[in-house]
Amino acid sequence: MSEANLQSPTGRAWQRFKSNRAGWCSAWFLAGFVLLAALWPALAPYPPDAISDAQFRPPSAAHWFGTDVHGRDLLTRVLYGARISLLVGGVGAGVSLVIGVLWGAVAGYVGGRLDGLMMRIVDVLYALPSIVFVIVLLTALNGILDRSQARGWSGETSRSVQLLGLFVGLGAISWLTMARIVRGEVLSLRTRPFVEASRALGAGHARILWLHILPNVVGIAIVYLALTVPAVVLYESFLSYLGLGIQPPQASLGSLIAEGASQINPIRIYWWVIVFPAATLALALLALNFLGDALRDALDPGSALDQSPAH
Repeated sequence: MSEANLQSPTGRAWQRFKSNRAGWCSAWFLAGFVLLAALWPALAPYPPDAISDAQFRPPSAAHWFGTDVHGRDLLTRVLYGARISLLVGGVGAGVSLVIGVLWGAVAGYVGGRLDGLMMRIVDVLYALPSIVFVIVLLTALNGILDRSQARGWSGETSRSVQLLGLFVGLGAISWLTMARIVRGEVLSLRTRPFVEASRALGAGHARILWLHILPNVVGIAIVYLALTVPAVVLYESFLSYLGLGIQPPQASLGSLIAEGASQINPIRIYWWVIVFPAATLALALLALNFLGDALRDALDPGSALDQSPAH
């Protein structure tokens, strides 16, 4: 018997992931990118909001990405913006993971009329223009915060509430696919012999779901979580580009792209103020998508069956 056949399913999935060159390189790129963005406050030679007289300086040894309209170092702004975008993407995807897994698991396990009702709610939400829902939510929240600031709320509190609203809004539109996928997996798992055996031994529904069914959907949930992160990052960038997401003095990649686009005019184009934020966003999204595809290939049960020995 070969060494590959003696490996556990986790070991075989890990080998398949490492053999995917695009996914493996993307994982290393993202790890380095996240580490650089996290450590940059201690390494940055310029504060992110330090206004100077060096407006629109092109890329140079002093400013690798150039400077913006206020003379701020663009490299520092891009890395700070990447921290915000990745944070929003991670938290939004986490919200969608929790809601989607719980909704899909309960619907698939209980079945019957409750399953039908819960999935009809998902169908109705699918029919709604999700991005319009988030735009309306954020617009209403901005109006409430403007009135609250007039009554004495601090700017820091308003920004925190707005960021929380962005997390909730993006997470609320991203869980629908997760719920459908998890429901399908639970429907196939709830009639398996190990679940029937646990039920015969007197295990309660909550114990069966927590200890026997949910661990078997972790793989597929991780795959769709990895694919949800770039979608949420793109949503956030689009909203920030419209001026509804991250507000100054904070910055995200979307708001930096919007600032760069506003500087394009027929007289002179300061190309670096839009090229570098846009390239950073494109590279991050590309790496996240490659990583998600690689995880899907590695954890796909069909791939594992294809590599099992013939009987």
